[in-house]
Amino acid sequence: MPQEDSTIGITTDQVTRIATEGAWDAQGQVRPEAVLLATNLVEALRTRSGAGLLPDELSELVTRTLNIAVPSFPKIRTAEGYRLSAHMLRQLTPGPHPLVVVPAGWTPVGWPLFEYAYLTLALKGYHVVAYTPRGLGWTTIPETDLPWFGTSEGKVKVAGQPDWEDGIRVLNFAIDQLQPSGVGFLGESYGSGISQLVAANDPRVDVVIALSTWGNLATSLYHNETRHLRAVAALLALTGGDQADKFDDKELDILAKFAENREMQDVVDWGTERAPERLAGNRAVPTFFSNTWHESLFPVNQVLTTFDKLSGPKRLNMWIGDHAVPEGPGLIGPGPNLPLHEAYMWLDYHLKGVENGVDGWPQVSNQVMFTYGPDVTTQPARREEQAEWSDVTVETRILHLTDMGPDGDGALGPDNAVGWERSFTVGKEPEVVSMDLPLMSTGQEEWKGNPKRYLTNEINRDHALIWTTRALAPTDSGVALRIRGIPRLRLTVDSAEEYATLVAYLLDVDPGGEARIITHEPNTIRLGGPVTVTWELQAAAYDVVDGHRVMLVIDGLDPLYSTASQTDSRITITAPAGDPAQLELPLG
Repeated sequence: MPQEDSTIGITTDQVTRIATEGAWDAQGQVRPEAVLLATNLVEALRTRSGAGLLPDELSELVTRTLNIAVPSFPKIRTAEGYRLSAHMLRQLTPGPHPLVVVPAGWTPVGWPLFEYAYLTLALKGYHVVAYTPRGLGWTTIPETDLPWFGTSEGKVKVAGQPDWEDGIRVLNFAIDQLQPSGVGFLGESYGSGISQLVAANDPRVDVVIALSTWGNLATSLYHNETRHLRAVAALLALTGGDQADKFDDKELDILAKFAENREMQDVVDWGTERAPERLAGNRAVPTFFSNTWHESLFPVNQVLTTFDKLSGPKRLNMWIGDHAVPEGPGLIGPGPNLPLHEAYMWLDYHLKGVENGVDGWPQVSNQVMFTYGPDVTTQPARREEQAEWSDVTVETRILHLTDMGPDGDGALGPDNAVGWERSFTVGKEPEVVSMDLPLMSTGQEEWKGNPKRYLTNEINRDHALIWTTRALAPTDSGVALRIRGIPRLRLTVDSAEEYATLVAYLLDVDPGGEARIITHEPNTIRLGGPVTVTWELQAAAYDVVDGHRVMLVIDGLDPLYSTASQTDSRITITAPAGDPAQLELPLG
């Protein structure tokens, strides 16, 4: 545990900053205020006093928790004898009480980061056991020689079998100590995948909450022959140490193959072993997913595939933003948080039998980009509910790519056109990016009602190809296109190079030429003559209003991904006879 003189008090303004500015700082790391708040909450529990450490409201929260629960900080041993750092809150009143187990997310802070959430759960009447999965966490507190109390021993196994077996051992410990009336697993990010894997392998798990989750690690990080380089780099930066210290030889070998783009089938097999999607139908466990449209670590389509395979009661909430942006601040500290509120309702219904309407929820709730009111805090973006995901898309509309449009770009429209070709030269820098770096920064701004703006007249047409619809005609509702679901793009590609990477961006362009991104997806193609390819862009729920245009941009690189495109190489898009180029838009 931290020593008393190693902690300083946190102010109300600092706590508020977490809720208003998000969990991620400008470097893509956990916000320092979040670490300070977590540390002080734990220290207040340990010393039974928040005086000098916390604002009065949070100090009172600690006191209320201590009146109804006993905190402890056990070390739970793995099968090999590694000690997992853990934290338990045991209800004092006669039980039995339900239990919530929380494997920590992929963060150097480990389980302490979400101490506020554990206190909230305890005050709702749950036993809580939180732990850091093996290998994660700082070796010492940054800029000190003090050990970090949230770090677990062992090497990071990236949700491999040892991790879900550790989860079962933690559950064995908790059941032996607490004799709960039911068991739920709640996880954010890394912890969400482990939660799903434990539930698939242990019949004692009654319910799962999976926040910012993944369904298939293989397709999350390598899809369409394209490596998600920035996602892996971001994850490596959050383990709490150097790769050589954090991973064993097998994982280091996989990381090297990924970085060097060799023997990628080994990487795919390794990721598939860790896929909750593979086990999703094993047990009918009530499962709650909460994810974001512009997720940079675990793109939405692979989550949809997993969700479709779940056989029990299920709920999918899709939000505006990026990884952990909607729910992260609510796990860390106080403030209104609808994503977590609904997650807790799911637990209350399935573990405590609270009649709160959860049994009447449709399976799917989509927040529509970017339908905010003038004040985001009081007028959040609109949500739509559907009985199941297959109901989200009502019809599809085919827009054909043609060679000449109204402004010199290609056109997107209903009329088929073949026999044309258009080319671009791959530049040194992308003309459009899917999001800014560091990761999550664009998503945090989206969540706050400030989506990234793209100036379409600044796109260099020598280094990208563009197709655009005409201005969309007025409608009674003011919404000309309700894009709902997974867009698909089909075109024919040629180049003198053996491989080419194309990145497709779908933009909503206003009358002044300013755009916002709807969705995107890269694809790396092996050539040797013209090749016709079809690929899916990431799912979206987006309203394109009257008078706006839909724009498709094709570029050869994006900073999030690997690229096989060579600088100054020429890439040609064609529509040969009998094989038109087209964009399929899902509409709701």
